[in-house]
Amino acid sequence: MEGTTKIKDLTPSSRRVNVLGKVVSVSEPKEIQTRFGEAKSVTEVVLADDTGKIILSLWGDQAHQAADGKTVYIDNGYISLVRGHMRLNVGKYGSMSEGTEEVSEVNESLDMSEKEYENEYRRFGGSRGSGGGGGGGYRRGNSDYGRNDDRKYKNND
Repeated sequence: MEGTTKIKDLTPSSRRVNVLGKVVSVSEPKEIQTRFGEAKSVTEVVLADDTGKIILSLWGDQAHQAADGKTVYIDNGYISLVRGHMRLNVGKYGSMSEGTEEVSEVNESLDMSEKEYENEYRRFGGSRGSGGGGGGGYRRGNSDYGRNDDRKYKNND
């Protein structure tokens, strides 16, 4: 399919990606509390293509579209980090459908959800409630900021 991203090419900052893969396994749904306090059901699906595999998070009724061995096409998906590990998401602006092409060969040796990342991709901006106030918080790169030793910062004219 044209414009399809291979699983090995996904990064923590991937947005608006189209992914074609085969469902390798489907976990039991889990009830979780969202950050807004509501209970939602999430099902983790291992999705693989010929380059690698990744965990796909499916919310609510989306999980009924995934079954072992089925080929699915994620249109306009995105990557999020869950406890530092990549998850592919469909989201409200994306869709998931049965794949029109068969994924016959899968590579399960490269697990894209295995590597742990820092949440560096969401640190700035402050719009997602991620620390530090409205200005984005963590941007101060100078570890000396706020020290009593002001010699570096004073204008010595």
